[in-house]
Amino acid sequence: MGQALGCVQVQESNVAIVEKCGKFKDVLEPGYHCVPWCLGYNLVGKIPLGLQLLEVRCETKTEDNVFVTVFASVQYRSSVLKEKEREEDKKKAKKAFYDLPLTSAKAQIRACVLDVIRDRVTKKDLKTAFNEMEEIAGDVTKKLNQPPISDNGYEIVQTLILDIDPDVKVKAAMNDKFAADIKNKETIERADAEKTLQIKRAEGEAESKKKSGLGIAKQRKAIIDGLNESVHAFTERVSGTTGKDVMDMELATQYFDTMKEMGTSSKASHVFIMHGPDAVKDIATELRDSIIEGDTCKK
Repeated sequence: MGQALGCVQVQESNVAIVEKCGKFKDVLEPGYHCVPWCLGYNLVGKIPLGLQLLEVRCETKTEDNVFVTVFASVQYRSSVLKEKEREEDKKKAKKAFYDLPLTSAKAQIRACVLDVIRDRVTKKDLKTAFNEMEEIAGDVTKKLNQPPISDNGYEIVQTLILDIDPDVKVKAAMNDKFAADIKNKETIERADAEKTLQIKRAEGEAESKKKSGLGIAKQRKAIIDGLNESVHAFTERVSGTTGKDVMDMELATQYFDTMKEMGTSSKASHVFIMHGPDAVKDIATELRDSIIEGDTCKK
């Protein structure tokens, strides 16, 4: 902004305040203007119209007695030249320049922000304060857009709560608790998974044993039925033979076939088994009793 031979230039995004004989006279918009200083006119200052940024740092504590530092950012600007009527613009410019100049406006805004943050944060625990940062910022903006700020030619565009920073020891304790919670959760999930796996494994084994038992039962029944039919067919065709004779002969045959198979295909170098007529007799007695029992069940 310069002044020479009564001509002045007002830079873009600013308005200038002109006095005449020490009293407020007019508001000059951006551009060139004639200010005849010889007639008592004087350019006394300017009001920036651009967006201003004010950062506020507030130390307080939450409802659960955690000391925190709240960082806020306030975007504001002068509301001069926002009205359609020129006289209204002049009134706002006069208030912004004389009643609440820029340095005083910053102090007023800062004080209002601190007051609202301390009032809201002290009524919330730390977790709630983190979750409601936007609500706190909205309360600050609402408060700043009320008198005396709004009555003196200033408009609050936006307020942001940038961060809520607890004490270092509190953050360390919170991190330890968070890590412990995660570890505990993982342990519980791992135990639940192992429990589910064991249940599924037990159910599978039970089902497998059930089916295996049914298979063995059917196999034994088929063997008994086959032997029973063989005994009846043999006694009918060969007169004078009894079922006992047929079973003894069948068992002896199976016995020697088993011995042969073990001798030719077994990988063991030594196999100890009971051998002799008495052993064959015992096996024959057991099988014969089984056949008789199966036959009785059929009847």
